[in-house]
Amino acid sequence: MTSPAYLAAVRDSYDTLAADYFAQVPPPSGMDPLNRGMLAVFADLVRAAGSGPVADLGCGPGRTTAHLAALGLRAFGVDVSPKMIALARGNHPALRFTEGPMAALDTASGTLGGILAWYSVHHTPPDRLPALFAEFHRVLAPGGLLLIGDWTGSDEELSPDLVFGHPVSYRSYFLPLPRLADLLTRAGLDVTAQLEQEPVGRQKRTHACLLARKPPQGHGGT
Repeated sequence: MTSPAYLAAVRDSYDTLAADYFAQVPPPSGMDPLNRGMLAVFADLVRAAGSGPVADLGCGPGRTTAHLAALGLRAFGVDVSPKMIALARGNHPALRFTEGPMAALDTASGTLGGILAWYSVHHTPPDRLPALFAEFHRVLAPGGLLLIGDWTGSDEELSPDLVFGHPVSYRSYFLPLPRLADLLTRAGLDVTAQLEQEPVGRQKRTHACLLARKPPQGHGGT
């Protein structure tokens, strides 16, 4: 099956810049306190629910997957870039990493205790987000948690030519936080927390975290 053009662009671009991404993007220990705190809250909630493993979607070189594992979660990573997956496997051989798109997961329905989509949703065109969030809903167990961390904006689209000195062909889409929350709600997920933070430190763009939950069985879930 042929990949959509946007997905092929993401895969090829991250294959090109994988090594420099690994060298230049800080690991979780270098994140600002609010982002680290949201990851810790997510881990606490998933552990308390005890409902299954956690998928780190768009895992890149696997450092955030390893961070989740260090927080006590049964975490595994998925990324569309083969070179990112190779880096993840090489640096974290005890963890499982799978190559593939996060919009079509090779995961049984209702089996995941949590999903982390950490700065990976913004490469999905807005008209494809309903299908992506429906896939998140499908694989989450009842009561399962979703944490999205990503950049926000006012329906902006960015098409960079170079990243870390490498040519790229992907696009990024920055949506308002209320629109992202509404799309999650329409997918059948209950948004339980929203955090939007103005640019800080090396970050030049407003970013946000959204925490959502698939309703437990018998509580209006689909």
